[in-house]
Amino acid sequence: MTIEALVQEEVMEGGVPAAEGRWAIQWSSVLAGAFAAGALSFILVSFGVAIGLGVSSTSPTWRDASSALALLSGFYLILQAIVSFGFGGYIAGRIARPAAALVTIEDDGERRDGLHGLMSWALAVLIGAALLTVLGAAAIERSPMRSSASNATAAEPLLSYELDKLFRAPRRPPNTDMREARAEAGRILMTSSSHSGVSSDDRSYLVQQTAAFTGLAPADSERRVDAAIAGSQTAINHVRRSSIIVAFSVAAATLIGAVVAWAAAVAGGRHRDGEPLPQWMASSNRFHRGRRPIPVP
Repeated sequence: MTIEALVQEEVMEGGVPAAEGRWAIQWSSVLAGAFAAGALSFILVSFGVAIGLGVSSTSPTWRDASSALALLSGFYLILQAIVSFGFGGYIAGRIARPAAALVTIEDDGERRDGLHGLMSWALAVLIGAALLTVLGAAAIERSPMRSSASNATAAEPLLSYELDKLFRAPRRPPNTDMREARAEAGRILMTSSSHSGVSSDDRSYLVQQTAAFTGLAPADSERRVDAAIAGSQTAINHVRRSSIIVAFSVAAATLIGAVVAWAAAVAGGRHRDGEPLPQWMASSNRFHRGRRPIPVP
């Protein structure tokens, strides 16, 4: 009875059940970890963009890039997520105050530290998504395509180079409005990636429009239209491949970042308490500086 009374006194110390404080979230450490992860991620992503490791681009020269560069860019995105979320998770676990009820409960202490790292990862992801949404909305609002909604087409930023080549003419009357013709031709060229491709009627119409705006002979207009259709199909396929790489890289980086943030937070909590890293972490004895003796096999 005496032992049971002592245990109950420890559990109810201070009038608050130990189970309630066992999983309490310290939002100051979560915020610190999220901001640290976001800042480091911004630096690494900016560095990758500066050296040309981008998984997408609107430049026509990007279409000549190899698949290896796209895969390398995706790998770098995953790598920066591991470093950034690991850094943020470590800070969240290191500065979190250990709960008094966890003195004799080692597993619950690791789960609590890992939960802080996971919360910092989630907050960093939400902040990054909100910033991307705001920046994307601002870019669309300032886009010149928005000023002419009737002539807007999704093909203009994607197939702008093909449209330029299609309607290129050495002599053209000044103040010629090409927006409606470019928008209509762009919508037709977008069908080049479909199963049926560009229909014969659309192709004939493009040949007529090209001859009217450029002054070329019908045979030259046909060759130019065929080249534009082939180039549009290649560009659209490349964008699809890049989009798949972007989606896979972002999803993989985000999910792997969650695991890394949890593990780094556990390591940070271990270092805070002066204990060696868990057995499932490699090279745990290298970072040991605590009170526990290192087990000798």
